[in-house]
Amino acid sequence: MDILFEDDYFVLINKPSNLLVHHSHYARNIEEESLVELLEAQGRKVYPVHRLDRKTSGLLICAKEKEYVSSFQKLIENNALEKKYLALVRGFVADEGVIDSPVKNDRGNYKEAETHYTCLKQFELPIPVEPYETSRYSVVEFAPKTGRMHQLRIHANKMSHPIIGDPKHGNRHHNHMFIEKFGIDKLFLHASSLKFKHPFTEEELFFEVGVPEFWGGVVEI
Repeated sequence: MDILFEDDYFVLINKPSNLLVHHSHYARNIEEESLVELLEAQGRKVYPVHRLDRKTSGLLICAKEKEYVSSFQKLIENNALEKKYLALVRGFVADEGVIDSPVKNDRGNYKEAETHYTCLKQFELPIPVEPYETSRYSVVEFAPKTGRMHQLRIHANKMSHPIIGDPKHGNRHHNHMFIEKFGIDKLFLHASSLKFKHPFTEEELFFEVGVPEFWGGVVEI
């Protein structure tokens, strides 16, 4: 497990794609070992502070003691934990914008959700994807202001630029092309940076981690 930082209160992990954080109600039928279980097998008992989808890679904060979790989660509740994600999406995205559209929560109720985005890069591949003769993509930085389940995946689809490799909210033609041409069936969504004030030491912290290796087969970041 790629541990990027550790102190007396938490560990910061660079979670790989396709690894379950823990077996929640929604992942009860997945039999593979979770991140929490793998770390426990290595003698580390941790408590995830926030969620990352199984298919999403990147930075994950895990408290070392259960009683520390609430202090870190208060940062999220107070919008004091700044999270940014990188995503590869279909089409050419505008330079920047805001998606303000409700997202259904785990209880089936719609909750307000807001995501800011900035387009970092655009490129075109000479590969036909129905119904076009070429395929266009954008590398986007997402800055969610709320933390709803699958928010970024839903919001990307909402603005007609779905994330590549998303089996539920993505575009099947582009997903199939990435499997056929590049042998990649993973989600191009990566939790790239975190900025916050340590709830115990009050130190200002900033962490950043590069995208997984499989991105390099398609685009340079």
